[in-house]
Amino acid sequence: MTTFIDLTRLPSLTSAEAEAATYGADKQQRMGFFTDTTLCIGCKACEVACKEWNELPQDGYNFTGMSYDNTGELNGYSWRHVAFVEQFERTDASTALSTGSGGSAPKGRWLMESDVCKHCTHAGCLDVCPTGAIIRSEFGTVVIQEDVCNGCGYCVVACPFGVITEQTQEGTMGKCTLCYDRLKVGDEPACAKACPTDSIQFGPVDELRERAERRLNQVHQRFEGAQLYLTNKDDGIGGGGSTWLLLDRPEVYGLPPDPIVPTKYLPEMWKAAGVAMAMLAGGVIFATVAGVRK
Repeated sequence: MTTFIDLTRLPSLTSAEAEAATYGADKQQRMGFFTDTTLCIGCKACEVACKEWNELPQDGYNFTGMSYDNTGELNGYSWRHVAFVEQFERTDASTALSTGSGGSAPKGRWLMESDVCKHCTHAGCLDVCPTGAIIRSEFGTVVIQEDVCNGCGYCVVACPFGVITEQTQEGTMGKCTLCYDRLKVGDEPACAKACPTDSIQFGPVDELRERAERRLNQVHQRFEGAQLYLTNKDDGIGGGGSTWLLLDRPEVYGLPPDPIVPTKYLPEMWKAAGVAMAMLAGGVIFATVAGVRK
C-alpha cells in the first residue's frame, strides 16, 4: 500500500512552537489517540482492524512465550500491538495444600495495553529522514510515504520507542499513519472504530489530554499506581499525539519511562558547533596575521 502526502516537513521546534506550527497548507486540528488501559480487555480487535484496513500481512500463530501475545511488538507489519502483562502471585502445590487454598485462583491482575506509534511533537524519525519520506500531515500526525522511502533505516535508530522497522517484502519502513486516508474523508481510524470498550479514543489532542486528566482523577483511588503517559508537553518528545492512562509504571508495559528523542537538541548542538568553528577560524586568522607581521 502506498501513502503519499505532498506536504512540507515540520522542523524541530520547542514543544509549544511545534504544536502551534503549520503542518501543511490544509492545517487541521492536531488529531491523536488516548488509550485508557483500564477499559482494555485484550480482544485484539484493534490489531485485526488495523491489518485489515491497511492490508498488512498476518503475524502468524507462532507461540511467542509472551502470554496471549502472538504479535510480540510493534514492527513494519504490526502497527498496533496489544501487550498482555500478568501480575499474579505464584504458589507451588505444597503451599496450596498447606494453606488449604486447593484449586483457588491465584491473586493478581492482568494489565493490557494497546500500543501504537506516538506521533511525537519532536519526531526524531522525521528529523533524520534523508529523502523526505517522513512528513508531518495536516492533522499533526507523522506519516511515512512508502513510495519515497528508500529503506535506509535512519528512522529506526531515531525513534526512542522502537516503533519503526523494515517491511521486508517492500524494502521500506512502516508504521501507523493514524489511518490518514480515513481522516481525509472524515472517518476515525480503524482501530478506534473497532474497539468495543472505547479503550482507544480518537480526537483532537488537546481535548484528549484534558479527558485523560479527568479520567485519571476518577480512577486514581481505585488504582493506586495509575498515571498518564506522554501527556506532558515538556517531556523528552514534547508530548505525544498518542497518550495513555496506565495502571503501573511505563516500563512494566515495555515502554521507556523517560523517552528523549535523539534529535531534540540538534539546534543547540549546531549552534554550539557554529560558535566553536567561528572561534577556531578567528584563532587561525589571528595566528596567520601575527605570523605575517613578525
